[in-house]
Amino acid sequence: MTTTSKQYDAAISQCKDIFLKKMKDYGTAWRNLRPTSLTDQIFIKAQRIKSIEEKGTQKIVDDIKGEYIGIINYCIIALIQLELANDTRVDLPYDEVANLYIKYADQTKKLMEDKNHDYGEAWRDMRLSSLTDLILMKVFRVKQIEDNQGKTIISEGVDANYMDMINYSVFALIKLAK
Repeated sequence: MTTTSKQYDAAISQCKDIFLKKMKDYGTAWRNLRPTSLTDQIFIKAQRIKSIEEKGTQKIVDDIKGEYIGIINYCIIALIQLELANDTRVDLPYDEVANLYIKYADQTKKLMEDKNHDYGEAWRDMRLSSLTDLILMKVFRVKQIEDNQGKTIISEGVDANYMDMINYSVFALIKLAK
């Protein structure tokens, strides 16, 4: 297994652990969130990271690592919500959600591996602030697609954008772990 693969798995494992612990605390209350609300939650987290990066200081002690973890988990929630769009259940069984989390984490990792192959791990030479900006760009793309009722002419859909945001956030976590 390559270094990137191991680092990726470690980052996702940390995110999944937090997600599943919060699920034990709160259940699946997030099932009430509409897609636009999830997008706004991701935006808030990415905007906070950018604000801290630009100001160089922060007043709330939560570190930006936690914000990247939040972005990852909200994106996975969004992917789950897309799959379960016609499922009216609010309370989902723990095992079902855990399996869906793994499903989307695995799909997103596969996308990362394919892109990493083609781009030659260019992300390793990027600045953390660039990863943040790319996440924000993807958020604004998703907002536009949502405003267009999900219709695109030539562009990929919201699911691909969520997966890209997950991957950029995992890269940020890997960079922050150094």
